[in-house]
Amino acid sequence: MAVKGVDHIVVRVNDIDEGIATYRDKLGMTLERTAESDALGIKQAFFPFDTGGFLEVVAPTDPESAVGRAVASRGEGIHTVALEVDDVDATVKDLEAQGVQLIGVGGPQVFIHPKSAHGVLVQLSPKA
Repeated sequence: MAVKGVDHIVVRVNDIDEGIATYRDKLGMTLERTAESDALGIKQAFFPFDTGGFLEVVAPTDPESAVGRAVASRGEGIHTVALEVDDVDATVKDLEAQGVQLIGVGGPQVFIHPKSAHGVLVQLSPKA
């Protein structure tokens, strides 16, 4: 497995407008765009980094979504760290061989379960 860098970081918040205000108005980041995913039950705001990658701020629209449950149980904070890898499939095979618990294998997104990453949900992102 070859991690090339951080692709993006996802921060979960209770209220998307407050999250946007924090990162745009207080921290001076540039809001690139917003979106809403009915499938994931979230509103999203994207803030690109000048060095590549981006910060994604998410707020639940459905309390039963993964983000909604996480906000209810763990509060606001880091939700996901997405690591850029050369080859997701090869990385998955390597991690499985090491007994790492994965989520979403065979789907569009693969994650390392927080139990296997010291409490952090790690997304494997293909190198662009």
